[in-house]
Amino acid sequence: MSHSSPASPPAVLFCPGLSGDGRLLAPGWLRHLGVYGYDAVEDIILAALISGDPLLLIGKAGTGKTFLLNSLSEALGLTHRHYNASLIAFDDLVGFPFPDKDGTAIRYIQTPATIWQAEAVLIDELSRCKPEHQNRLFSLVHERRIQGLDLPELRYRWAAMNPCGPADGEDFYEGSESLDQALADRFAFIIEVPDWDGLVDADRRLVADARGINRPSFDAVGLSRAVEEGRRRFESAPDELHEAALTYASVVATQLLQPGIRLSPRRVRQFSRNLIALTLVSGGQPLSGLFRSGLTNSLPQLAWGVRVADAVLRGAHAAAWDFLTRNEESRWLSRVLHEKDPAKRCRLLLGGAPSRDTVTMAVRQSLIQLPAPEAAVLALALLPVAQQRPTILGEEALAAIVEVAAPILEVQGEVKWRLREGLQPDTNPHPALSECSALLPSLRGARQARARQLFYHCIVHEYPIPDAAQLEHCLDRAMRAVKPFLTQTKP
Repeated sequence: MSHSSPASPPAVLFCPGLSGDGRLLAPGWLRHLGVYGYDAVEDIILAALISGDPLLLIGKAGTGKTFLLNSLSEALGLTHRHYNASLIAFDDLVGFPFPDKDGTAIRYIQTPATIWQAEAVLIDELSRCKPEHQNRLFSLVHERRIQGLDLPELRYRWAAMNPCGPADGEDFYEGSESLDQALADRFAFIIEVPDWDGLVDADRRLVADARGINRPSFDAVGLSRAVEEGRRRFESAPDELHEAALTYASVVATQLLQPGIRLSPRRVRQFSRNLIALTLVSGGQPLSGLFRSGLTNSLPQLAWGVRVADAVLRGAHAAAWDFLTRNEESRWLSRVLHEKDPAKRCRLLLGGAPSRDTVTMAVRQSLIQLPAPEAAVLALALLPVAQQRPTILGEEALAAIVEVAAPILEVQGEVKWRLREGLQPDTNPHPALSECSALLPSLRGARQARARQLFYHCIVHEYPIPDAAQLEHCLDRAMRAVKPFLTQTKP
């Protein structure tokens, strides 16, 4: 619901969060744009803004769907196009076509209403769209393309519709048809908006206040800055969140198959993406409630007239959440052991382990499973932390690290190399020794000393070094990754 705006802008509510934690906007931010009754889905709407994925609002007539989306575009300062899908002709979108002078291509005469320069598009009354137009809108929603041409300026694709078929009580929307399932599946979030009976008394008064009608909205809450910060977080979302969202979405999809509710593979992927965006805009709120809200607002079935029973959703959520929490240690261990980047593996081992026993197991299995040069890199990187901050990894993990690192720090043995018959040593050098020796002068200080120890250890023990520069780079990155753990205040 919507309609009133405050007479003057309130204080800015933007809270970026120094480490990716904390809400992007304080609760109630939509109210400052004159939009009321949407408190329960504020985070969902903001998540759609930071991901840039298509958003569909479904609700009865007069519930403020159009006002909300137009207000968002105004607050963000976007070049906005608002089309009524039940009335629009396709030429209204693209303009009047005309051929080039040479007749080799078609161009379009643009007007203030054409879509080519739009940054945000609202397709209103989508469920009343003619079938042939619905098919043409498919590429717009899914690909940001029209007539096979890219729309490089287009950031947001929004749509609104009435419920299709019979609604609650006596409500019926003549001409509101269910969406094609493929089109509905392209919308990331599908939100059912509240009606009058879903509003608290205070919001009812604000909505009913005629003095608020048609007042312009403004960016009173720092929405533009919040969206930019949210995009930054979204693009660098931590692997832990990706793993949790992926696991939850996969289990939910499997659970919903039992009562006959299908989520397409594309939808499961989109659902996982939705959960990541929602978590990042909501800050430190408990994930269980966030994921449950994400589930409710990510199901496309409502757009084709199927309502999934709340009991079914509760059961799917409970099963997915139980799996997610009950298997935390095994999932973390699997993630460590499958991590290819030595620096990321070090950070995982030193921060966020579910338990001391689990991190010990992860260290041991890593050192056993990795090829010898990579195990040497891991041991050399972890050794200073394990020695100086023993509480992080524990004594058993330290013992395993020392077992691998000690022979590297005190290399003993001879370089073995069989000369090819008829060649002198200077024309038939040891390949790895030559490559490593050529690289070492380019390094300095401790970095050179570490590389020398690692190279000679591998050469003496005849461990293959496919690329000396790459191996040294991995060691340097791993050492940099553990450095913050050395500088933290000791307990």
